[in-house]
Amino acid sequence: MATPAEQQYGQADDGSAEEAFAQCPIPAAIYDGALRIVRASRGMAREAGLTEDEVRAGRGVGALFGPASAGVEDGILRVFDTGVSDQLDVRVHGAGDRDGTGTGTSAGGPRAWSVTLSPLRDRAGRVHRVQLTAVDVTELHQARDRLAVLNEVSVKVGTTLDVATTAHEMADVMVGRLADFVTVDLLDSLFRGLEPKSSGEGVVLRRAAHQSVLPGTPEALIEPGEVDYYPEHSPPAQCLATGKSALHNVPDTAVTKWQAADPQRAAVLQARGIHSIMIVPLRARGAVLGVSLLVRHQNPVPFGPDDLLLAEQIAARAAVAVDNARRYTRERSTALALQRSLLPQRLTGQETVQAVFRYLPADSRAGIGGDWFDVIPLSGARVALVVGDVAGHGLHASATMGRLRTAVRALTDVDLPPDELLTHLDDLVTHLAATEDEVIDPDLDTVSDIVATCLYVVYDPISRSCTVASAGHLPPAVVTPEGSVDVVDVVPGPPLGVGGLPFEAMTFDVAEGSLLVLYTDGLIEACGRDIDTGLDLLRRSLEQPQDTLEKTCTAVVDAMLPAPPTDDVALLIARTRVLGPSHVAVQNLPSDPAVVADARAWAARQLAEWGLEEADFAMELVVSELVTNAIRHGAPPIQLRLIRDAAVICEVSDGSNTSPHLRQAMTFDEGGRGLLLVAQVAQRWGARHHAVGKTIWAEIGLAVGDFF
Repeated sequence: MATPAEQQYGQADDGSAEEAFAQCPIPAAIYDGALRIVRASRGMAREAGLTEDEVRAGRGVGALFGPASAGVEDGILRVFDTGVSDQLDVRVHGAGDRDGTGTGTSAGGPRAWSVTLSPLRDRAGRVHRVQLTAVDVTELHQARDRLAVLNEVSVKVGTTLDVATTAHEMADVMVGRLADFVTVDLLDSLFRGLEPKSSGEGVVLRRAAHQSVLPGTPEALIEPGEVDYYPEHSPPAQCLATGKSALHNVPDTAVTKWQAADPQRAAVLQARGIHSIMIVPLRARGAVLGVSLLVRHQNPVPFGPDDLLLAEQIAARAAVAVDNARRYTRERSTALALQRSLLPQRLTGQETVQAVFRYLPADSRAGIGGDWFDVIPLSGARVALVVGDVAGHGLHASATMGRLRTAVRALTDVDLPPDELLTHLDDLVTHLAATEDEVIDPDLDTVSDIVATCLYVVYDPISRSCTVASAGHLPPAVVTPEGSVDVVDVVPGPPLGVGGLPFEAMTFDVAEGSLLVLYTDGLIEACGRDIDTGLDLLRRSLEQPQDTLEKTCTAVVDAMLPAPPTDDVALLIARTRVLGPSHVAVQNLPSDPAVVADARAWAARQLAEWGLEEADFAMELVVSELVTNAIRHGAPPIQLRLIRDAAVICEVSDGSNTSPHLRQAMTFDEGGRGLLLVAQVAQRWGARHHAVGKTIWAEIGLAVGDFF
């Protein structure tokens, strides 16, 4: 009895089943145990490019799958043996099978098939046939391939913040997978971190990178780093001007015009058999940064719209990485310029020490740091050597470094002892940290607290001694004239910004010709070294004798930094000189106004003995005023000292702690002009205080005799 469905639609018959199989648009076939096709659908014949009779005549599995047919045949035999269905993913590579070559791919390029192998059983349950059904999943595989390429771009492009490296990464990803030869040309301004600009007739671009499937990139006309010129109406120039991609087959009108205007490039196109070209812009944040040229000459399949879309997506992601690198280059250049402007460019005006330095900014994404150094002349021919390090990186660290360096210079004018100077500097850092909590932009790369270290050393060439204090900084090293190296055992105080804790100063003797070596932690802890290992390496590098201080500095840097530093490095090396008795004269004076004339005469005789008579007039004026002030306003004992250095230094000491002040004398005042005259004839003058008493000093240039 017929079912309701059979009553409505009619009963099935074998003829309808045969018709359905024969007319099925999906490639399907039935195989016997000899791997012969005993039945094939219309879809199978169409995809194979044959008639069903031709398929059944013996073309077999190769009719559809070409070189990949061996794997399909193995699968069919496996189903015959096991009776279990199987699923295969088959990729067929070739140029098409419309001409009967048996490759089984369309003219559009490689094909991907999802092949299902199902057993067909007889009444006894034995597998006597295997049915093959193939579904074209080429588009799905292409989409997966594109996603894989884009994922690789995300991983491999933009690993550094260097424009050229990013361009090389982009070219490496695209060559082979998408194109046979790739160039990446950028506007020249990008390599300097500037905003992208183009002008003039034609386009001048700088080659950032290129890559080829052929060794040696024979397609390239220029090398990376060189400038390339594209005619005004060439496809690359139009791409840069409009920001739109273009796909060209050779020859077409645009390429033909380009070849006519650029014969050298036309020769390469012809010699290499380039048949398909894509030009895509590198656009980021609304600006076109350059263009990328992709060509095919080994792959016979021309570029298609999907290839152009993929190239655009790769270029868009790479362009963002290039622009990030450009912005980093610009910001780093700005920060370096700021930092260099805050550091001494040369060390001049020092006679008691000969100093050299090295400053190496960090080569890392964290940005430059806050290391600084300085050599500051003090009164009495002394000199201060300073190194410091502000915690953190970036513009904020550099700006803080500049403020601390300026503060140190201001405090040296007061001539404070090293431990007292660090105490005042610590107060300043604490104050800055308290005020900046409310004003620093939280989006900036800054640290919440200002913390810094500092090492302050004062060298006295007359007493041949060094006084040093440390605020959490690494100790200095001393190289004796004999070549031995000692790291000074300095008591390290707390870092600047901690507040409330004292600093200790220590004094040690230094032989003439010794080297004082000051440095920051970036030198010692480079390459992951701990402090002890770094100090041992520093000792060994300093023990190697060198002809000059510059060579010593270079040797230390080469030994300590085999690779670019990840933290800023400051290194300061100073060779000490001594001012012996022949450069210093001392006279003790009674507290009697009548001694002023004797002091002037003694100073004149001393200058004559040194052969410096040209400074006699100015020196007599300075001695007269300073000694008179000490007698009138100071207290015994009074001492007059002359020091012969690059300038002649006059020092008058007394037992009073009162400080002198410049003042503007009125017209009819009988006094009050002494220090004003001293300030006019002296290069520098000032006062320094002792535990008991003070010293007023003035430096007179050796050419100052021509002042009046």
